[in-house]
Amino acid sequence: MSPRAAWRLEALGFNEVYDYVAGKADWLAFALPRDGTAGPTVGEVARQDAPTASLGERLSVVQERVQASGWDTCVVISEERVVLGRLGRTALRASSEKLIEELMAEGPSTIRPSMRVEAELKRMIERNLTAVVVTTPDGRLFGVLRREDVERLA
Repeated sequence: MSPRAAWRLEALGFNEVYDYVAGKADWLAFALPRDGTAGPTVGEVARQDAPTASLGERLSVVQERVQASGWDTCVVISEERVVLGRLGRTALRASSEKLIEELMAEGPSTIRPSMRVEAELKRMIERNLTAVVVTTPDGRLFGVLRREDVERLA
């Protein structure tokens, strides 16, 4: 928004007006409020209850937490919730006392909350994916998009 537009909004009685310099695409990628009827975005469907783990945890502790949650994947994050890796079904079935950082798949593929659900479902089908990690532009965990949740919308 231009400074002129911001001043005009203030003149019309809006008390909190911000100039979001990063732009509309960045705004949407952070899953901030939007208007329109273009259909659901990944951010509106992604689950935010996926289990997480940190690098220094032992697998046995994480396995218990994941099993109790009913999920078959676990996202490895930093203290700031930046996505570092992922533990899939194979890693979570292992019998080991190793640290998570030794077992995780590093740098998992991620998508943004602003992506359209229809496009992501097509990609998930083509690549035979059951879930995709969703992050904000700064790499922080937003949630996990599960294919079964997307297919229910169709």
